[in-house]
Amino acid sequence: MNYTFAQYQESAAYIRGKIGDFRPQVAMVLGSGLGFMGDVVEDPMVVPYRDIPHFKASTAPGHKGQLVFGTLEGRRVAVMQGRMHHYEGYSYEEVSYAVRVLRLLGCDTLVVTNAAGCVNMDWKAGDLMLITDQIKIFMESPLRGENLPEFGVRFPDASKLYTPALRQVARNAAEKLGIALKEGVYMYFPGPQYETPAEVRFARIAGADAVGMSTAPEVIAAGHCGMQVLGFTLLSNMAAGILDQPLSEQEVLEAAEACKDKFSRLVLECLKQM
Repeated sequence: MNYTFAQYQESAAYIRGKIGDFRPQVAMVLGSGLGFMGDVVEDPMVVPYRDIPHFKASTAPGHKGQLVFGTLEGRRVAVMQGRMHHYEGYSYEEVSYAVRVLRLLGCDTLVVTNAAGCVNMDWKAGDLMLITDQIKIFMESPLRGENLPEFGVRFPDASKLYTPALRQVARNAAEKLGIALKEGVYMYFPGPQYETPAEVRFARIAGADAVGMSTAPEVIAAGHCGMQVLGFTLLSNMAAGILDQPLSEQEVLEAAEACKDKFSRLVLECLKQM
């Protein structure tokens, strides 16, 4: 389906009724095992996805399915504890729906995180990667269908989806904290099956450093409506074919738990420096 601008407005109006005069600046979309960031929001106001008109439910493991509004490091934030995925049966427009609603609520910046498979043979599981660019060549764009000019133009530029100035903020934050931060390209695969070894080789040849099943649709929508974007990947496991072992979602969640301290410190320092 194609949502109308009125439907986006209806969702935003419902949320405004719950959060009053609070106007968020930074939207945060948190991936597998990383939703704990929403638990440290100050003066939190929680709005479950299921209560918001036209919102979809998040069914992935480790995703709570709620918006948390409040402050982090002095920034007014809207934290998505859980995201929607195409593999759950949702269209790309539905996957990115929340980003547009948060834009209407006042967010001009998107911080997006994910857990993904590591393709770069020089890196290891547990590393953090600053996303410099993305590859999404499978299936349609979240912008497919009638354009909504209230959000952006029909053919938006995608040469700098991940804002260079925010990438520099992340570098500065990592250096201050002494956290090793890789930089690379994230490649989207629709899932839900993990990538095959042949697909991982293809991704490496295409220039990708990590492969995953999220992020790219939301970032395209954010770029379309003029938001600045900062993205991080937790390299939760080596991608298929690199190690002689099967992949599992439990491995992803365990890696996120092991890295949550340095990950949260990095994200909070970025908010402080924005």
